[in-house]
Amino acid sequence: MTNADSLISLVRAYNPKTNQALLRDAFAFGADMHEGQFRHSGEPYFTHPVAVAHILALQQMDDATLITALLHDTIEDTKASFAMVEARFGREIAELVDGVTKLTNLQLTSTQTKQAENFRKLFMATSRDLRVTLVKLADRLHNMRTIKSMRPEKQAQKARETMEIFAPLAGRMGMQWMREELEDLSFRVLNPEARNSIIRRFITLQRETGDVVQKITADMRVELEKANILADVAGRAKKPYSIWRKMQEKDQGFSRLSDIYGFRIIVATEGDCYRVLGTIHQRWRAVPGRFKDYISQPKSNGYRSIHTTVSGRDGKRVEVQIRTREMHEVAETGVAAHWSYKNGERVENRFAVDPVRWIASLTDRLDDDQNHEEFLEAVKLEMYQDQVFCFTPKGEVIKLPRGATPIDFAYAIHTRIGSACVGAKVDGLRVPLWTRLKNGQSVEIITAEGQTPQATWIDIAVTGRAKTAIRRSLREEDRERYVRLGRELARVAFENVRKKSTEKALRTAAKALAIDSVEELLARLGSAEVTGSEVVRAIYPELALTNGDEVDQGRAVVGLSPDQVYKRGACCQPVPGERILGITFRGQGVTIHAIDCAALVDYEEQPERWIDLHWQEGTHAAVNTVTFDATIANDTGVLGRICTLIGEQNANISDLKFIDRKPDYFRLLIDVDLRDAEHLHRVMTALEAESNVSSIVRHRDPGLAGTTRG
Repeated sequence: MTNADSLISLVRAYNPKTNQALLRDAFAFGADMHEGQFRHSGEPYFTHPVAVAHILALQQMDDATLITALLHDTIEDTKASFAMVEARFGREIAELVDGVTKLTNLQLTSTQTKQAENFRKLFMATSRDLRVTLVKLADRLHNMRTIKSMRPEKQAQKARETMEIFAPLAGRMGMQWMREELEDLSFRVLNPEARNSIIRRFITLQRETGDVVQKITADMRVELEKANILADVAGRAKKPYSIWRKMQEKDQGFSRLSDIYGFRIIVATEGDCYRVLGTIHQRWRAVPGRFKDYISQPKSNGYRSIHTTVSGRDGKRVEVQIRTREMHEVAETGVAAHWSYKNGERVENRFAVDPVRWIASLTDRLDDDQNHEEFLEAVKLEMYQDQVFCFTPKGEVIKLPRGATPIDFAYAIHTRIGSACVGAKVDGLRVPLWTRLKNGQSVEIITAEGQTPQATWIDIAVTGRAKTAIRRSLREEDRERYVRLGRELARVAFENVRKKSTEKALRTAAKALAIDSVEELLARLGSAEVTGSEVVRAIYPELALTNGDEVDQGRAVVGLSPDQVYKRGACCQPVPGERILGITFRGQGVTIHAIDCAALVDYEEQPERWIDLHWQEGTHAAVNTVTFDATIANDTGVLGRICTLIGEQNANISDLKFIDRKPDYFRLLIDVDLRDAEHLHRVMTALEAESNVSSIVRHRDPGLAGTTRG
């Protein structure tokens, strides 16, 4: 436990004029009042108030706030009274301690009506002196840090309360560091499996790629030094809960998330901020649509910073925040900046906006006779800035992520309502289904019998629930089309090995693949859940073996040592006949890249990992997958003709994925198994000659540099 001398030493570092005698007296009084009391962990109870005071001292708070932290449980849990505290420490501190006591006594997880009334009391108390809330937030933070000693059901209750009330409150007051920690501590209790899974993925990622944060930080420092810019650069992986929330919002797995690392660059002046931005964008490629200038257009809470996202090492996207030291203080401490001291004097930060105005404007409008539920809704609309709360015509509240549309609203009510949606009214006016909903709007969903989800809804919806329901419905609706496409793909796959796709052959393949029926097999083949080569191999496994005249795939690349294994880089997908080189990976063999692969720039400073390689002469097996990016007409039979064209070139489609569907065209990625560069050229030429193919290019993605193809 921090003793009085340690706490005073911490305070004197930022406030040499602190009243040491009063702090010592408060320390002694608190220790005396809590004598004989213990926490659930078995520690003396007074360790908790001291820890709360320590948290606030790190925020450079004034003496009154620190003394309130030391005494915040005395009136509630000891023989001390308001009069005793007032007589010894003055009216100001007594009222602050009493305010914290009242907040502590609020049962914030009780029934809805009771919760609404308690919210009212909380904000009424907060509006009188914001330091009451600061002490309460620090109190909750320490309790969450030490929550393991509580009963599991109590842990869950406190974690939900923290996630729903205290974390958003901290964020609304500009204390983002506290919000992040409160959310992550709650996440640890409420969903430990998900949190541990994300941490394990981080450990695996770091083992595979090394300390990315340290490498990128060093790269940025080098570039800033070249530009003669003095700056502090720091980076970190984002918190597990932040990543989890992003996975839920984007309906993506961990491996598909990009900006899981964040970097902060702090400089002296606003001019330096823009110089840094230019330097970063000159060195790394900026990601379109991910730039925000909160310096020229500050947020309503006073937040100022430049945000940009760039493609860093190995094509990884990283977020960069650029700000001055003064801006950083507001961004980190929020409302606490209004009470911070330096060298014994209160510091006025010109960028800080006092959130008291927000709380006061809310409480000024309150009427004791106001409906409790309406007040609770009003409070939540103010607090949860990253969510949208809208109302049904019956007045029920629907919670959605920011950016949600009427389609998300409809599916949030019921899947049946979402699927039958044909239109929407917002605040009584008819609006398009892609309209972004705002807080407090009333939404009416218009339905029609026989309506089914449209493919374009996938791009409009933002919630995972809506997207999943739409995809499921589209799969069922498109089943007949998938069966027809699957039959064509099966015909091509069998003809590629000089066999016929008979009904008996398909029944045999379905049985071998443990699929219930031929129709189900064809539907899976048409929706790319099963590949044509898998169907063929289920009946003719010997056809997968290498012919005697073909190059042995194990020795297809010349220049490797006997113990080295290779994989083709998924970023450039090199094929025999193209110039290649290898990059070594410790414990993972060698990754083969085409000589013109954009991903090779990341290894320019590591020449010891480069190997000069070339392909073995001879006939190679058609096992080298290449991805085509094709745009084709949305017309009857076009996709079947494309598959036929590829089959006529003795190439096999191993996968097919639609990435854009429009009324007049489809855009899709087609994985084709090829022998060599000549084979590749023949297939592309045949496709380019097809009148219904408006564009066909070889798909290459430097962002996949860390992955491989067999």
